[in-house]
Amino acid sequence: MSRYVVRSSLVAAVVAVVALMAGLFTGTASAHSALIGSSPEQGAKIATAPDKVTLTFNEDLKSAYATLKVVGPDGNFWQVGEPTVSGTEISVPLDGLGPVGQYVANYRVTSADGHPVQGQVSFELTQAGDGRPGAAADDSTQSESDDHGVKAWQFIVGGVVVVLLIAGVLALTIARRRN
Repeated sequence: MSRYVVRSSLVAAVVAVVALMAGLFTGTASAHSALIGSSPEQGAKIATAPDKVTLTFNEDLKSAYATLKVVGPDGNFWQVGEPTVSGTEISVPLDGLGPVGQYVANYRVTSADGHPVQGQVSFELTQAGDGRPGAAADDSTQSESDDHGVKAWQFIVGGVVVVLLIAGVLALTIARRRN
């Protein structure tokens, strides 16, 4: 019976190591949401402010943790209120824009699979508007880096711990049976 236990343990350990190595060397899945369009479009030159900024993704978004902030060339926010998520779109209203220059729409959305996706879209205002700016945008509000997604390394470390525990228990069992 001890040969059977030893062989079974070795087979289980080899299978576990192969599974862990496959996890280490496979690429990440690309099933997260991807930006497929925006209004105004990326790089667009516009003379007047739109009513809102809208971003469109390739799959439905979750409304949890959705952020869409428009920062003007003066370093101020220009969106009015909170963003709304509807299916594949996130939008935020504008009440005009101000100085001529580049406006950047910074976004952070949650994919249908729960993974956060962030980025930015920029457009240029070519004629000064009469909108009023919001609060000054500082670095702390634009660089939110807390990621609520589960990382692959967490599964790998957990798998290694489980394999080591199983190997330890089997080694103790075999040693006790020999004595």
